[in-house]
Amino acid sequence: MLKDITLGQYYPADSVIHKLDPRVKLVWTMLFIISLFVFGSISCYIVVTLVLIGLIRVSKVPLKFMMKGLRAIFMLMLITVIFNLFLTPGTPVVQIWKLTITKEGIRTAAFMAIRLVYLIVGSSLMTLTTTPNDLTDGMEKGLRFLKVFRVPVHEIAMMMSIALRFIPILMEETDKIMKAQMARGADFESGGLIKKAKGLVPLLVPLFVSAFRRANDLAMAMEARGYHGGEGRTKLRPLHYESRDRAAYLLMLVYIAVLILVRIAAPVERLLGIAF
Repeated sequence: MLKDITLGQYYPADSVIHKLDPRVKLVWTMLFIISLFVFGSISCYIVVTLVLIGLIRVSKVPLKFMMKGLRAIFMLMLITVIFNLFLTPGTPVVQIWKLTITKEGIRTAAFMAIRLVYLIVGSSLMTLTTTPNDLTDGMEKGLRFLKVFRVPVHEIAMMMSIALRFIPILMEETDKIMKAQMARGADFESGGLIKKAKGLVPLLVPLFVSAFRRANDLAMAMEARGYHGGEGRTKLRPLHYESRDRAAYLLMLVYIAVLILVRIAAPVERLLGIAF
């Protein structure tokens, strides 16, 4: 389960998406996530699905590798679907004891599940095709206008980059500690909820100790190398927009325009006679 988390990992490949400016990928990801919640119709989600499939193919990241990240959110998705199925008021479809599944609940649960899946896949696509250093530079340069409001942009970008980089490291550390504790007779599966919670103590304590040790080592290494924030720092590879980046922005505008047109026309909804 821990090895299935793909968020924060980088998958090296020779693709157009890997070569794009990190600012373009950040804007694309934010726009993609916003579109999942703004354009909530079947027709729009068909367009979003086709675009996402196209981006995955162009990125040359194996679909099987990317889908591994969905296993980590399976329980969250299941709970979300169940809550929406039984707690959404509307036209009754199925009655189970005192619980009622409504037509609106089925629709809401399906859309929420799709949104969660696309949210994870879309976010993973950015981190899998962007190195942590490029992601930091892109966030810092893309948000530098916030310096007018005295926002420490460099520090925020650095913290987010370190957090993303530490996700796979901590997951690997957790897996090693869990296997070591299981070899010593620890049981993380059997028993009730309270017993399972108590069984996590021998896992969480060494994990926190290891995390704080790594954080201290990193801080000492940065201080030893003369790191004192972003003021006056130069970049080894300064970010510059190229023709492919401008083309990506243009495709972004086309994507939004198509979604707006499809949202207005709603061809699938009209074909199925669904009111939206």
